[in-house]
Amino acid sequence: MRIEELMETLDWWAKYIFYIAIPYFLVLMAWEWFALRRAKSKGKRGYEIKDSSVSISLGLIKLGMLALCAGYTGWLFAFVYEHRLFTLSPLVWWTWVLLFFADDFTYYWYHRSAHRCRLFWMEHVNHHSSEHYNLSTALRQSTLGPAYTFVFYLPLAFVGFHPLAIAVQFGISLIYQYWIHTEAIDRLGFLEKFMNTPSHHRGHHGSNGIYIDKNYAGILIIWDKLFGTFQEERRDVPVKYGLVHDLKTFSLPTVIFHETAFMLRQVWNAKGWRNKLGWIFGPPEWSPDGPQYPPDHPYWQTQAATKAS
Repeated sequence: MRIEELMETLDWWAKYIFYIAIPYFLVLMAWEWFALRRAKSKGKRGYEIKDSSVSISLGLIKLGMLALCAGYTGWLFAFVYEHRLFTLSPLVWWTWVLLFFADDFTYYWYHRSAHRCRLFWMEHVNHHSSEHYNLSTALRQSTLGPAYTFVFYLPLAFVGFHPLAIAVQFGISLIYQYWIHTEAIDRLGFLEKFMNTPSHHRGHHGSNGIYIDKNYAGILIIWDKLFGTFQEERRDVPVKYGLVHDLKTFSLPTVIFHETAFMLRQVWNAKGWRNKLGWIFGPPEWSPDGPQYPPDHPYWQTQAATKAS
């Protein structure tokens, strides 16, 4: 295949991969709905029509935002690629292997940042706001994310990966992450050791203390194991989905903007620039009075042990 033909193919996939995935999303969602109906006796909550409607609405808004931001993000990737360090040709197979690991590594650090900086959590919180955990939850995406998350991936273009190849691998990663948003699949044996699975990602969506800020992986769970953020799903600690302080509403504007409104109020009322910046760039639990973790968070056990010693 000539490079021109490959570029045309990659361009097509980069533009349409999410739209092609829609039938895949719908078929899996239908399968899960039936599977969870049979499993409700085991305490699995399944679908709630209003909750799923919010999730699907946010997914559609995300697609619109991707289209709106495509112009300037594409230009920036092209600009960075023109000043690349190397040329990693998409015509050779090992470029795609390198890109797979580089993209997944990048996603881990983007995702971790989205949980550890309130400015980023402000948009990512939408994805965690459902008290249900099913395939519609995977569609509950941030509305503002497309405007800035691409910045985390610009270094890939600077190293030498072609922007279209980056876009295709990014789409593959997100499509993989769709199917792990389910209670219908139990643990998957040896795959649990190195892949991000439904079990691992259920833990990530938990607001129980032991699950908070864990399992940021996209495809490979190895990053969490390497960087100390892995938490196995425990059968003795059922996952409580949602936020530490659940919204208790299906209002779309509230779901989208509640964290933004909270942050702006805190910044406005905070005394001194240090506190104002803390509310913006500190982690979500930050406050001038100390961390605001839930009572069951391991932080408090550590504090108690420190005082006891």
